[in-house]
This record gives sequence, structure tokens and C-alpha cells, in this order.
Amino acid sequence: MMDKLWSPWRSQYIESFNKKKSDSKGCVFCGTQNEDIHDDNSLLVSKGEKTFTMLNLYPYNTGHLMVVPYRHLSDFGDLTTEELTEVMLKTKELVAALKEISNPGGFNIGANLGKTAGAGIANHIHFHIVPRWNGDTNFMPVIGEVKVLSQDLLKTKSELQQVLGII
Repeated sequence: MMDKLWSPWRSQYIESFNKKKSDSKGCVFCGTQNEDIHDDNSLLVSKGEKTFTMLNLYPYNTGHLMVVPYRHLSDFGDLTTEELTEVMLKTKELVAALKEISNPGGFNIGANLGKTAGAGIANHIHFHIVPRWNGDTNFMPVIGEVKVLSQDLLKTKSELQQVLGII
């Protein structure tokens, strides 16, 4: 049994966003939503009416996606029924796409609401989709302070867009 989960890379990620302003002007998500989904350097996968989907720059696993409402808000209770519906429908669509391209054994799906709950970007609510495989954790994060991903983020983006019919 593990007493502690040590993830030194996570603190760097959280600290980099803690330095940003808490309004939409300094928000990484508000900046990303305006990018072109066809830009080869963007992690933006798709755009919906109320939400957009992007790959996580600091993923827990290959294919780690985030579904993000366009509106800059942090309180779950402020989401509209339309936004919540699109989050769930996009999540369902993305789970199916990830199953097709990488056949994970399961998924972690959810949101970290507030800094205390582990939100690295607490000022703009977002929902994680993390594909999981048996044995997908290993010694590398603890010994080498690195996370091993089996596929380049932009290759994952391209494969997802093909399955989603975007390209």
C-alpha cells in the first residue's frame, strides 16, 4: 500500500498558473478557445457551441483531454443546463473516440472544483477525461521526476480529429 503519491511535476504546473491573474485576460483556457483547431501547434482538438476540447499539456496519460466551457467561470453551480449537457455529450463522444484510437481499459472522468480539490487552474472550470490502462503507472515519476507518454500530443490530436471527422 502506498502512503503518499509523490508528483513533483504537478507542483510546477500548478505554480505556473498561480502566477497568472484570476480574470479571463490571464486565463490559458480563454486564450486557447480562440485558436484554430487545424493549427499544428495548438492542442485544441474540437469546438462545440458551448464548449471546446483540448489535450492537456501536462497529461496524466496519453489522450488526457479536457472539455472546457467557453464562458470564464469557476463555480459549478453557474453552468447552464446547455453547458452541462454539451460537456456530457462531448465526454461521451470523446470516450468513444479514445476507445477507437487507443483501446484503454477504463477512464477517469471528472473535475477538480477549487484549488483545495486539486484544480491547477481553478478560475475556469474544466472537465478531465483520462484514459487508463492496466499498469499505466510506473517508477519513472518517482525516480526520474518525469512522466512517460507513449505518444506525441499532436499525433494524439490528429488521430482524435480523424475519428471525430474534423480532418
